[in-house]
Amino acid sequence: AGGDEGPAEPAGPSRGQLFDTVVNTVLEKLVAAGSYERFASCYRCFYKLQPEMTRSIYEEFIFQLQASIKEEIQEVKKEGKLELLFDSLDKLVEEAKEQQEPAWRPSGTPEEDASSAMVPYLLKHQSYLRRVLKEKEKDNKQLAEAVLAGRGRIKELQQQIQARREAWE
Repeated sequence: AGGDEGPAEPAGPSRGQLFDTVVNTVLEKLVAAGSYERFASCYRCFYKLQPEMTRSIYEEFIFQLQASIKEEIQEVKKEGKLELLFDSLDKLVEEAKEQQEPAWRPSGTPEEDASSAMVPYLLKHQSYLRRVLKEKEKDNKQLAEAVLAGRGRIKELQQQIQARREAWE
């Protein structure tokens, strides 16, 4: 396990950690956008009567909002199995680093992209069809030979029948 942790550290935080950081940053910005001043201005009359209570309500509101959002995000991560997906993405990235040839990129011309993707498949399929055709031609040749042999045997039997009929008469 120690060998696995060594290479991962220089690569930086995991995708799960990055996701959590992004969520926390969004929450911070959300809280900043919903500042106490804005909250108080929405409830100006209440703020003028009880500023301490308004502050307490605001702080509880923000606390509950953050907790609710974090809980929802955790539920989404759990239901979507995001940790597993992040891990598999990390594995794909590591495998891609080991590849010598560059990854495929679209050319910008859909026709070229479609043909470049389809040509290998079509060539493989063409090879398969040729192989099947050769097998069928071989089977047909054997069947044709069997039919000819059968016809020869029928002709031979007809000749024997004719000869016996003539001998009998």
